Amino acid sequence: MPRGRTPEGDAALSNAERQARHRARQKTTKPPAVTKRPKTDRRSRVQRWDDAFAVALTIQAECAAWFEALPDGLRDSATAAALQDIIDLDLEAIAAVRPPRGYGRD
Repeated sequence: MPRGRTPEGDAALSNAERQARHRARQKTTKPPAVTKRPKTDRRSRVQRWDDAFAVALTIQAECAAWFEALPDGLRDSATAAALQDIIDLDLEAIAAVRPPRGYGRD
């Protein structure tokens, strides 16, 4: 059983011809695709803390509005109890806590 490709012409290519064909193929092929790295969050820890706290306040306000819109028949349900627990959270105590800035910038 013969190995390798069969010659296209009468004889096999010489080393110089094979190298020239390889170089021509390398020029025409596309470069490999560049994979994009995920974007890193460049905000400081304090900025991320403040943003997370703002989201928590927004969610708490939405839960309060949802609780107020519940019909009277659902006021004793598990959903109403969970909403009431979220409304009763003291987020102002969390707002008073500030994360350290780190690296001696406290």
